[in-house]
Amino acid sequence: MHDYSIREATPADIDGARVVMLDAVYRDFGTGYVPHWHADIIDPVPFYVEPPRHTLLVAVDERDGAVAATGALDARGPAHPPNPRWLAERYPSGETAQLRRLYVGPAHRRRGLARRLVAGLVDFARADGGYRSVYLHTYPHSPGAMGLWRTLGKVVCDEREEVPGGGSGAVHFEIPFA
Repeated sequence: MHDYSIREATPADIDGARVVMLDAVYRDFGTGYVPHWHADIIDPVPFYVEPPRHTLLVAVDERDGAVAATGALDARGPAHPPNPRWLAERYPSGETAQLRRLYVGPAHRRRGLARRLVAGLVDFARADGGYRSVYLHTYPHSPGAMGLWRTLGKVVCDEREEVPGGGSGAVHFEIPFA
């Protein structure tokens, strides 16, 4: 049995968080590192640690101190393009807490870490006081993602069905937090 602590990432956690995130883009998404999409993975500090309204949470395995999972939040709403214009207007930057980089290492899955990280991120957004919504997007091929997000939020746009040509195939969710 593993015990995990959920906490804001410290400088000592950054390398471990980067490993979890990079593993996800290579193993789970098959894209590998793409600078335009993944600059925040290589250097998460200026994206999630330094800005006061952003955060990077980690789940740390208490047995060995290794980062087992990550979850981030920032105040950037979805951009148009590539997202539909109406979606970017509904979730504007500054008012939208966007969940990002919620990844659980394969050896640590099915232990409730993703739910615990989401709860921590939503608590952070609530405590900030300036966010009016919590938003995220995911892809159906991401292991476990659709099941998790469907239990925690509501689909606001499934590009596969609502965007001509299927868009990027992303599914966009809103997580209640009021």
